[in-house]
Amino acid sequence: MFLQRTAFLLSFTGILWTLGGWTLVRSLLFPLFLLTFMVRWPTIVYQQVTFPLQLLASRLTEYVLDLMNVPVLRDGNVLELANKRLSVVEACSGIRSLLSLSFLSLVFGYFFDNKVWMRWVLLLATIPIALLANAGRVTITAWLWENAPEIAEGVFHTIEGWLIFMIALLALVVTHQVINAAYDRWRVRKPT
Repeated sequence: MFLQRTAFLLSFTGILWTLGGWTLVRSLLFPLFLLTFMVRWPTIVYQQVTFPLQLLASRLTEYVLDLMNVPVLRDGNVLELANKRLSVVEACSGIRSLLSLSFLSLVFGYFFDNKVWMRWVLLLATIPIALLANAGRVTITAWLWENAPEIAEGVFHTIEGWLIFMIALLALVVTHQVINAAYDRWRVRKPT
């Protein structure tokens, strides 16, 4: 998949260059860059990234559950609760949320802010936002398994994932607003 999609993107760029030259490619550089998000990472790279994210999510979940006085024992990416053993699997690593939120931050920055540095700041802000949102989702799932196991899986689990992602997206928008407000205040106070 990696080679097929990369070859498609390179071929598509080559066709655009052949038909319209560098002017056309340069004008479509941002949409072409966004197409890189369709390229699936090679499996070895994907696994090297997801496993540390799984461990981070399980560590943060253990910490928050301890604060909430929920008994938990963590062994790697496995959380031992009183009533359930939860594995923070590859799907719970948060990599898909991180990639989706990164894509949306680039699109949001491109359409709603003309400052290039702000686009980079938004892209970098997606990392902690996505990681915290994912850890929050794992924590909520673990808490639900302890207190309301009937809603900890199935449709409710899917809805929970969508809600957490929407909260992360809202956090990205709020981050943009806060940084813009701070930047505007700094520009007003800055001596001319």
